[in-house]
Amino acid sequence: MLSPAPMKLLPLERTVDLLRAAGEPTRLRLLALLSDADLTVTDLIDILGQSQPRISRHLRLLVEGGLVDRHQEGAWAYFRTAEEGPAAGLAETLLAGLDRDDPQLARDRERLDAVRRRRAEKASGYFADHAHEWDALRSLHVEETKVETAMLELVGAAPFQAMLDLGTGTGRLLELFAPLYARAVGVDMSRDMLAVARANLDRAGLTRVQVRQADIFLLPTPAGHFDFVSLHQVLHYLDDPAAAIREAARALAPGGRLLIADFAPHELEFLREEHNHLRLGFSHEQLREWLEAAGLEVDRMVDLKPDPASGDQKLTVTLCLARDPRMLVADSDQLRSDQLPGNQA
Repeated sequence: MLSPAPMKLLPLERTVDLLRAAGEPTRLRLLALLSDADLTVTDLIDILGQSQPRISRHLRLLVEGGLVDRHQEGAWAYFRTAEEGPAAGLAETLLAGLDRDDPQLARDRERLDAVRRRRAEKASGYFADHAHEWDALRSLHVEETKVETAMLELVGAAPFQAMLDLGTGTGRLLELFAPLYARAVGVDMSRDMLAVARANLDRAGLTRVQVRQADIFLLPTPAGHFDFVSLHQVLHYLDDPAAAIREAARALAPGGRLLIADFAPHELEFLREEHNHLRLGFSHEQLREWLEAAGLEVDRMVDLKPDPASGDQKLTVTLCLARDPRMLVADSDQLRSDQLPGNQA
């Protein structure tokens, strides 16, 4: 995995302000906890054993200093140590100097594990309630392991800096591509699915990943920021897939790649009626038209067809990999790679 981007240099007075914001035992404990997981005030009260006003005051100082990010999810707010912005590098340096075997920090991690276990139990309940729906859909197309293997082969083994997974669902793609990225963000509108994703990412031990509640038509992430964006079995739920592709393209850094996995055209009307599919698959021509209109170039399209011996009508899964061509322009101008945002695959 790649290392995070180099630390940005800060003016003296700003550095002193940040050190003051972090220079208190509880706030350092908070930074350490929030570097490992997205946590709410309630979670942090359980872990640190302090009052809600005290925890909230410390978080406010850390957020105002830019050391911690706050993300609203319905009535809940999640906090996470900042990974972007001028203060992020300083936060990482401070945490790197902490002895994680310190008795206080070790106890905090034990209580964090208890919070994660409660999350996992809640997520398992939701997943169990809906397992029959996912099992029914999975049975309609080629095995998921084959789809994942094909996605990995299509993307290749070259590492990259930042990934964005749109409609992340259970967070499976964030797990699948974890060996390749330095940091990642998954977005989804469903709070229940985000709870499942957080539990899965906790179980996998992935700490440089965040999941956020967001509309994929209006992303909260900056433009031109990600080297790899994925849309896995998302487009068929949308009334305007072309708009989602445009928003995904907007998020790509120069030379960044977009991976789409969805169904080829089919006639299984019950998916529309029973599973809220608004589109019954997409042709190569349709995907190419939308991608090119969004300013992307198609690298490859692959169809994963079901085994004809399976008998029942099955779905073909189409994988499409497209690229932002701006890297090609940069190469022709002989710009240095360090002038480009992100780390190109």
